Amino acid sequence: MSNQDQKAIFITGSSSGLGRATAKLFASKGWKVIASMRDPKKEEELGNISGVTLMALDVTDPHEIESVAKQVAESGGVDVVFNNAGYGLGGALEGLTDEQILRMVNTNMLGAIRTTRAFTPHFREKRAGLFINTTSIGGLLTVPFNSIYHATKWAVEGWSESMAFELNQFGIGIKTTKRFSSLAVPQAWVELRRSCLPRRDGKSSPPCATQRRKKNWVIFLELH
Repeated sequence: MSNQDQKAIFITGSSSGLGRATAKLFASKGWKVIASMRDPKKEEELGNISGVTLMALDVTDPHEIESVAKQVAESGGVDVVFNNAGYGLGGALEGLTDEQILRMVNTNMLGAIRTTRAFTPHFREKRAGLFINTTSIGGLLTVPFNSIYHATKWAVEGWSESMAFELNQFGIGIKTTKRFSSLAVPQAWVELRRSCLPRRDGKSSPPCATQRRKKNWVIFLELH
């Protein structure tokens, strides 16, 4: 594959978990990978993989997002942007500080929104591109003591669905990927299916939001 034909992907939150695994997978398939993280100096593995370039990026910093997106576009651009940076923080709402709440919102939700906004002109100019946003089973149903995490993931779900319509006219796609344990899958789908069942009073039910969104999902990843 020539450099001109080589596909490229930009990934946020590449220092661990799904971001790291994605970087390694795409590099093994011959893609050019730009793996971003808050402190690349601490990364001891990805930088030694052929085809992987490390970049510093804190997705809670709007100015840094704009700067990095500009650098990437000017250095050849990318075909896929994977908004993966995020984390979870559990606990009762009244025990969370404003700082903790805002940091999660800035990372899980606004990080994805700002990164997408920064790269959209690049994709729009070439009339092609794909955004992938990491959400969660927590963006489809909820459990106690995770209210802010759920809020951010439900927000990304709804925002992604809206953006899919907005970007389609420019040849740009946007999809979501969810991760959850295999133990959570059966009950999760029971609850989702329950929300889509016909009403007992015989009246017609509104279209199931889960069914409407499924066309924008990428894959469910089982973590053991």
